[in-house]
Amino acid sequence: MYPIYWHQNELHIHLLLQPKASKDQFVGIHNDELKITITAPPIDGKANAHLLKFLSKSFRVAKTAIILEKGELSRHKYVRIQSPKQLPEIIRKLLDEFNQ
Repeated sequence: MYPIYWHQNELHIHLLLQPKASKDQFVGIHNDELKITITAPPIDGKANAHLLKFLSKSFRVAKTAIILEKGELSRHKYVRIQSPKQLPEIIRKLLDEFNQ
């Protein structure tokens, strides 16, 4: 299974979230998931809200274009991003790797 893939105009990502980190960033692949660190704590939905904001800025889409399919209360999440206007460099490289 690929952690990042396209289906029609949506980018699907299986991710591992590490909250309460020193900075927001894409880390890389970790056990078949894309690891992302964020600074928000995992309290009262703050980590999920911060993740959506981070993804929204990274892919230049509205927060409503990001659907959290699975993992609302887990570090293991599955998101869909509708029609991303931009792909961060690490995502572009990973997609190229998986499509070879």
